[in-house]
Amino acid sequence: MKQSVLSHIYGKQPVADLAARVAAGGFTGVQLALAKAISDIDTRNGRLSPGMGNYIAEQFDRQGVRIAVLGCYINPVHPDREARKQEIARFKEHLRYARDFGCSMVATETGSLDTYQHSDPEHYREKGWNTLRDTVAELAEEADKWGVHMAIEPVAVHTVHNAEAMVRLMEEVPSSAIGMLFDPCNMMKPEYVADQQGFLRNVFELLADRIILIHAKDIQMAADGSKVECIAGTGMLDYPTFFELLQQYKPHIDISLEGVVSEQLPEASLYMRQIWQQTEQRLRQGS
Repeated sequence: MKQSVLSHIYGKQPVADLAARVAAGGFTGVQLALAKAISDIDTRNGRLSPGMGNYIAEQFDRQGVRIAVLGCYINPVHPDREARKQEIARFKEHLRYARDFGCSMVATETGSLDTYQHSDPEHYREKGWNTLRDTVAELAEEADKWGVHMAIEPVAVHTVHNAEAMVRLMEEVPSSAIGMLFDPCNMMKPEYVADQQGFLRNVFELLADRIILIHAKDIQMAADGSKVECIAGTGMLDYPTFFELLQQYKPHIDISLEGVVSEQLPEASLYMRQIWQQTEQRLRQGS
C-alpha cells in the first residue's frame, strides 16, 4: 500500500522538520501544499523555481519520503475575474515546476456549485460550469506543455459533484493531462449511503482509467447531508469494498491519508493498512 499523508496535518513548519515528522509517522509519500505546510521558504506567486523544487524534494528524499502530488487548491470558478486570474497563475506555476519537486501531479477542487446563485439565480449552474470548463481548458493546456497532470477532485457540493459531471468535464475538455482525484467521502451524498457498493463501483466503472490519486478518510453523515470527519474505521465509509476496487483497478495508486489531526494519524493509518492487507489476502484466496 502506497500510503501518503497530507503534509499540513503536521502544521506549518520548516521543510526539514516537516519531512522528518512525515517519515517518523511511517509514511513514504506526501501531498504537499506549499503555502499551508512550509514556514521557512517563501512560496508565494512568482517565487517558485527549479532550484526551490529540487531543494524541497531533497529534504524529503533524505527521509525516504517522496512528494506524490502538489496541492494547489484554487477556486477555478471565482466570481471575481482578477482574483480568478491570480489563482490560475498560481496553479500554472505549480504545473511548470511540479517535476522539479519530483512529482507529476497538481491537485485542486472545482469551486462551489452555487457560486453564481446570487448574481444569476436562473442560470447559475450553467454559468459556473462554463467558467469551470474554460478554466480547466486553460490549465490543461499548460499541464500538457510540461508533461504533468492536473488532478481534479469532485466534491458533492461543488461544480463537479458526481461521476457523471467528471465524465462530462473530460468530454468537453478532451485533454489527457486531466486526471481525477477520488475522495469517496467528499463525493458521498445521502442517496449513496444505502448502496455504497453501487456508488463506488459506478465511479470505478466510469472513471477508473482517469483516476490518478486517492484521498482516504472517514465521515459520519447526518440526514441533511452534513458531514463530520472522523478516524478511519469509526465512520460510515465501506473501506473493504473501496480497497477491493482499488486493488482490482489501481493496485499501486498513491493514497493520501487526511481528515484527522496529527495525534490521530497512527490509528487511522493502522486501520487502513489492516484493511488493505485483509483485502489482499481475500483476493489471493479467491483467485
